[in-house]
Order: sequence, then structure tokens, then C-alpha cells
Amino acid sequence: MSHHLSGPNLRSPRSDARLDLTDLFAFPAAGAPGRTVLILDAHPYATVPGAAFHPDAVYRLNVDTDGDHRADVAYSFTFSAPDSPGGQTVTVRRATGAAAQKHEAGGDVLFADVPVAFGPTPHIAEADGRRLSVGLRSDPFFADLEGIVDNFTWTGKDAMAEANVLGIALEVPDSDLGTDPEFGVWARVSLHVDGQLLSVDRGAHPSLTAYFNAEEVKDAYNAGEPADDWEKYREPWTAVLQHTGDYTTEAATETLKLVLPDVLRYDRSRPAAYPNGRTLTDDVTSARLALVSGGKITSDHIPPHADLLPVFPHLGHPHPAR
Repeated sequence: MSHHLSGPNLRSPRSDARLDLTDLFAFPAAGAPGRTVLILDAHPYATVPGAAFHPDAVYRLNVDTDGDHRADVAYSFTFSAPDSPGGQTVTVRRATGAAAQKHEAGGDVLFADVPVAFGPTPHIAEADGRRLSVGLRSDPFFADLEGIVDNFTWTGKDAMAEANVLGIALEVPDSDLGTDPEFGVWARVSLHVDGQLLSVDRGAHPSLTAYFNAEEVKDAYNAGEPADDWEKYREPWTAVLQHTGDYTTEAATETLKLVLPDVLRYDRSRPAAYPNGRTLTDDVTSARLALVSGGKITSDHIPPHADLLPVFPHLGHPHPAR
């Protein structure tokens, strides 16, 4: 993902930053063999104070265990109102099978009414071999966005150096994610509107919609399913690569197989490093620049953030209000 404004006209979906997915990560748990960490970040440039998850939204981590680009396991995160007595809380449910393909929050309750931490200290909850931490955290994404939009004239400025996001970190036993070492994962945010649940944002690979989706198709893309991505987006995205990187049709098709369907694959039998999963220090901005430019641009020269935690929830402490 790394979309940081994934709706049309460089806005958050429905012009509401709470609904805007920013990044998705999948990597092995620190010092705990046989366990995997999944992180979903939302709300770019979350404010201090005042940030909160949308109480009418369903935030989801979808897991494909059989390679058909459809959810076999889904973790849904729903939130109380920000002004609830005692502060905002989160409830987590895990659905499997056909229930995992529905966007509604369903399945077994794993965590109920866990506090969302908006201060410097993360709150970590544990239940049945799983760990959860949700709250305001330092944004781990790093990029010279000013240089990218200025025709790749690099400034040396990290646009997220002092930015915060709302992070959802979930650590689970590998058995939660299927018996095969490899699985796929993508994130989604859906919103209850007038009695309907509308998918307003989704994604897995970093920065796809920013480079590939025209403004008029972003809403449809955010509402779509990965299983339909290849058929719907192969041709227009091939045209993008031919324009930005002088790809042949054949080369563009092969390159797009890395990111379409928009599902992040992670083979746990191999080291995690994007595009095999994604760690918090993977330089995905440079990877995407190299892809869209056909190898002409290989880096934006911005290093990973130094405030990451070596232990769960791994996301750094939030930056103070400016």
C-alpha cells in the first residue's frame, strides 16, 4: 500500500483520513519461531491529540491460504466511539471459510473491548496464543515525496519523518494462517453508510494506486476484489508501464505479475523481505520507483526510520504534537 491518500484527487477515501489505509506488513515475530506479525496502518498524518479509528468502519486483514486470491481467513477490527467512557476500544473477530469472504465483521471473537492506546506507551493484549496492540504510532513509511512529485528532483527530506499513523499490530501462531508456508494477505476498510457496508479502501502492495490508477477508477478499485484484478487492470496498467518505463507489452505483463493481483505473498520458509512479505525497514519506495521507471530510477535515497521497536508491536512511539 503506502498509499497515504488513496482516494480520488489525492484525498483520503470519502475525504476521511480515518478510512485511509497506508501500509501493510507481514514478517516473522521477533524471537518467537512459528509466529507471524501482521500490521495494518491507517490514518496518514494522524493528529495529536484527536486521532481515532472510525467507529462505523470495519478494518480487515484478509488471508488467502490456497492461492485463489480470495479470503480463507479474515481478522476484523471494529471500534467503539472515540468518546466512549474510558476511551476508544477495539474488538477483533476471526472468520474462516465462506464467512471470511464477507466484508462484515464476523466469526469468533478473539479480543473484546481492548483499549486503543493514544499515548506514548503501547497497550499489549494477549489471548489464546495471540497478541494485539492498537493505537497511535510513528509512521514507519519513508520516502522523499517532495522529490517524487517534482520530477524526481531529490530533496533528502523524508515526508514521514515526524508523522504518525494509527497502527493495528497482530501476532498470531503460524497455524492461524494455514498449513502451507506461503499465504497471501491484503487489507480493507469498509464503512457502514445508510444501512450498507461499502468497501472504501483496500490494498496490499505499496504505492500501486498512486502510480497506476487513474482518478476515475480509484473508488472502483478500492471496492474491488483481488481475484478480479488481473482481468480488470492488466491492460491499463500495462499501458502505464509502457509510458513510464518503456516496457514492451511482454515485459510489462511479466512485471505486473509481481503486483497483480494486489495480494502480498509471504513464504514463511524464506526470509521476509519485500516482495516476500514486508518488514518495517524494506525500501519499498525505491522498489516501486525501479519498477515503474524500468530500472532508470533506483532510489530516492531515504533510509528506514530509526525509531522502530525490536519487540512487539514494533512500530515506534508516536511523535508529539507539532
